Amino acid sequence: MSGIYTEHLKLRSRDVDMFRRLRSSELFKLLQEVSIRHTEQLGMGREKTLDRGILWVVMMQQAEITRMPEYDEEIVLKSWPGKTMHVLFPRYYSLETEAGEPLLKASAIWCLVDAKTRKMVFPESCGVEIEGVVTGEESAQPGAIRKKDCDREKAFEVPYSFVDLNGHMNNTRYLDLAEDCAGMAAEGKLLKEICTEYTTEARFGDTLMLRWTEDAGRIYFAGEKSERPVFRITLQYV
Repeated sequence: MSGIYTEHLKLRSRDVDMFRRLRSSELFKLLQEVSIRHTEQLGMGREKTLDRGILWVVMMQQAEITRMPEYDEEIVLKSWPGKTMHVLFPRYYSLETEAGEPLLKASAIWCLVDAKTRKMVFPESCGVEIEGVVTGEESAQPGAIRKKDCDREKAFEVPYSFVDLNGHMNNTRYLDLAEDCAGMAAEGKLLKEICTEYTTEARFGDTLMLRWTEDAGRIYFAGEKSERPVFRITLQYV
């Protein structure tokens, strides 16, 4: 179908965890990278954004996982844009094996941000226009995550290596932190659902207070900076 971007990939050792399954952070890296490549193919690449001081930023993401692919497995990643909602750009994803076995569906909400002011940019002001596609295979759009009481916490200082070209801690690193702090991933439990929400950026040297709780296979993990919410994540395992 026109408007769908497709890539054929093979998982490498750096993509997977000690159980040889695709890491959640690497999954979201794949989704973001394919979004960027498709946007460039649509003629809305860095000439209209990054080179003019405008950043593509992810606000929310969610993934519904049937099975995480494993080391050395060949997979097919598809992505397509939804209809632009004022200043928000929905995007959808699917992942399957080369034989057509469904692995997961995902969605994200993107926006444009001024690199200097860190405020949202109206797409028409910079000539960014992306036509939406409807396939009937779209997963639900991500939504806000409700704050929960937590029984564990720790301070964390953002290191240089966690900061990306947008000048803030890359959002996929929050998933690494969640799996490091909570025990279910290290126990080998199977990840079935991911929901993320990013509200305030964290920059190099910022100190975050991380808080989390685990219940019935679900992890709630959040971070605050000077009592302002930075991110919230939920992970569902079985």
